[in-house]
Amino acid sequence: MWANLRSTLTSERRQTLVRRLDRLEEVLTRDQAAAPSDRDQDFADFAHATGNGLMEAFHRDGTQAFSSPSAAAQSFCWPRVTQDSLASFVSVSSAGQSFWVLAKPFDLNDQHYILMAAAPDAGNVLVMNSFLWGLLAACPLLLLISSGSGYWVSRRALKPVGAIAETARSISIGNISERIPVSPTGDELQRLAETCNAMLDRLESSVNQIKRFTADASHELRGPLSFTRTVAEIALRNPRTDPESRQALEDIVEEVAKATVLLEDMLSLARADSLPQTLTRVPVSLTALAEEVCDMARPLVAESGLTLFNHAQQLEDIVLGDAAYLKRLLWILIDNAIKYSKPKGMIDITLHLVDGQLALAVCDDGIGISEAEVPFIFNRFYRADPSRCVVEGSGLGLAIAKWIANAHEAQISVRSAVARGTSLTVHFPRSTQNTSPRPLVG
Repeated sequence: MWANLRSTLTSERRQTLVRRLDRLEEVLTRDQAAAPSDRDQDFADFAHATGNGLMEAFHRDGTQAFSSPSAAAQSFCWPRVTQDSLASFVSVSSAGQSFWVLAKPFDLNDQHYILMAAAPDAGNVLVMNSFLWGLLAACPLLLLISSGSGYWVSRRALKPVGAIAETARSISIGNISERIPVSPTGDELQRLAETCNAMLDRLESSVNQIKRFTADASHELRGPLSFTRTVAEIALRNPRTDPESRQALEDIVEEVAKATVLLEDMLSLARADSLPQTLTRVPVSLTALAEEVCDMARPLVAESGLTLFNHAQQLEDIVLGDAAYLKRLLWILIDNAIKYSKPKGMIDITLHLVDGQLALAVCDDGIGISEAEVPFIFNRFYRADPSRCVVEGSGLGLAIAKWIANAHEAQISVRSAVARGTSLTVHFPRSTQNTSPRPLVG
């Protein structure tokens, strides 16, 4: 903008000087037959009338052709004239000021002249300086406006990308049927969303096949296992069975019982992964629930040579949930503590308030879990530590416990140290407002 204004003002100044010299040529041509005094007077009058007297006429050898029209022209610092001088437009300085000077060749009566006219550049300089300072003063505002506009445009342009990323981030195995919204814009974002949705379709189809296979396989295996166990138990009733056969039949019954538990756990997780079921949530007292489960577990605890303490406090312990599932959750945590406790160890059940939530904790002083394995203990079939693998189990208990906790909008936290024990805590929300059925999701 500054350069364009400078070029415009300079061009206008040049055009002004060109018109003055054209009119001076007309005056000199008209007065070519007049007396020198009359011609000089007309020259002076014209110079004063059009350019404050800043005009001169020179011969090609640099000498002055006519009398100076004014004192200002006589004292002006005119460019040097040579034999080869042609039309030129130059900037000169005279008396501390800047001027534009136009030199133009002119022929009259076989005489060769160089006509010159000058005009001050102070007005243009003043305009340019004012414009420059205006630009500098406006730069912060212009930068602010352009930055704000650019930010608004970029956010508006990237808003669909944010929506796609947010939706993709929220899709998991539990809501894999959801899809990314597709805007009919016809651009790359629409194609990206459609491609992501096509990928999710393929993933959903594969996941559903795996879910159906797991559920169907678990269900179909229940019959043969039940039949095998029944046949083995009937055979054990025969008093004529020899000791070796009896031992083999007892081993079959024991292994079938373990396999049946594993199948039931797999069916539970398969149902959790399938279409959402309904979980009737009613007010449940965690204190009463803990006492009931502890009564069920005491024979098993005593058989393992352990001591069970129930320190669940009698406080505002009402949560919304399904009592059967909550019993199973607590039983899994206690059973896990029994399996991994040291001989003559202790298991402690506590219930207290933490940050406005009910925290039901099962603590033991067993072998503990290494810090590297803690993030993976809720994974299905995870039994990586050899010291833990010697304990009987399928590796599905804590996965089921986490599923039940999630269905009740609860969170399980783990605090453990190797050889010092483990504490599993379930944090329940205390809201008692909503008693309507809620979906049971995996």
